[in-house]
Amino acid sequence: MHLARLPISLLTAGAIAVGTPSATRAQPAPSGPPAVGIVEAAKRPITESSEFLGRIEAVNRVNVVARVTAFLEKRLFEEGSEIKAGEHLYRLEQGPFEADLASKQAVVAQLQATLENAKLTTDRARTLLGGPAGQQSTYDAALANQRSLEAQVQSAQAQVQSSQINLDYTDIRSPIDGKIGRTAVTEGNVVNPGSGVLTTIVSQDPMYVLFPVSVRAGLELRDRYATRGGFNAVVIKIRLTDGRLYDQTGQLNFVDNTVAQSTDTISVRGAIPNPPLHDPSTTGGPVRELTDGEFVTVMLEGVQPVEVLAIPRSAVLSDQQGDYVFTVGADNKAEQRRIQLGQSTPTIAAVINGLALGDKVIVEGLQRVRPGQPVSPGPASALIQSSMKASASDGTPIDSGGAGAAKPAGKSR
Repeated sequence: MHLARLPISLLTAGAIAVGTPSATRAQPAPSGPPAVGIVEAAKRPITESSEFLGRIEAVNRVNVVARVTAFLEKRLFEEGSEIKAGEHLYRLEQGPFEADLASKQAVVAQLQATLENAKLTTDRARTLLGGPAGQQSTYDAALANQRSLEAQVQSAQAQVQSSQINLDYTDIRSPIDGKIGRTAVTEGNVVNPGSGVLTTIVSQDPMYVLFPVSVRAGLELRDRYATRGGFNAVVIKIRLTDGRLYDQTGQLNFVDNTVAQSTDTISVRGAIPNPPLHDPSTTGGPVRELTDGEFVTVMLEGVQPVEVLAIPRSAVLSDQQGDYVFTVGADNKAEQRRIQLGQSTPTIAAVINGLALGDKVIVEGLQRVRPGQPVSPGPASALIQSSMKASASDGTPIDSGGAGAAKPAGKSR
């Protein structure tokens, strides 16, 4: 009952005194250094790769034209089909050429008969030279006539050969194996050497792939592969326009001897197989992947993997000054390192300068890291570790730039 008489100020003071310890206990304790995942910079085998824009081109290309003037009687091929060398394509009107050949052959026969008689006359005149009736002038005249007829026979035989060639030209055949296009002239039309191209044949297997390389990229490729075997040190792979990787590999076989002044590039060529995709008997003819004139992405890959200092691509950050990473020093403090990247993929970055073998690079927790800040390092996640190991085991192809190549962009904080 005496509590009722206590002054209100004392009750208030007591309440404040009782509540103070609980308020002090509710304040949070200071947090420790942020946890980060690290990976050590290590040597990894990579397959060097450069990308360029290229075009498929047939190894052999033939424009079929008429060699004589005649009516086109028959087209003997199916447009768009594959044909063999020597296969009949067109048949021209042959009657006039057969008649001309027969006429020339008759002239030869007539001259040969006259020549036989001249030979007999010459032999008789030679025999008479030993007797009183023989005259040297008679023998000389007979011998000259014989030789003149021999020359006429040779000329007539040449005319026969020319007529035979013209007759053969009325039967137009394919000079190569390949795929034939559409016909430009139909039956019933008169064709001649000035009529232009009747049809075009392009070979199918193998195919050429041509691509321009900048002079700078060409020098880099030369320095990289010249001492490793030249053309034999690289293989050609192709990415088709739909993004698929072609399942055949090719080989370089030619570098042009002149730089194109308008583009400052040099033409490079390789050959790549183009076999049928399916059994021709079930598809009505061979179906092939590559087509003459097709655009493709050409990838030059080194045959042998090379060792580079590599880190996960996710560890690389970028700003206006370039690329950098955070490493963990001996005192567990974050250090910013400016680096120079070499060849990179979406998962692996090759480092040329700025890191040393065994440096601890921060891969996870980068959003909480500042230069000079203490951190609590630990191994990176299993996903990061497995991706690096997988790349080391299979020699991941790494793009080295070049015309048309896109280098993955770095992350920015």
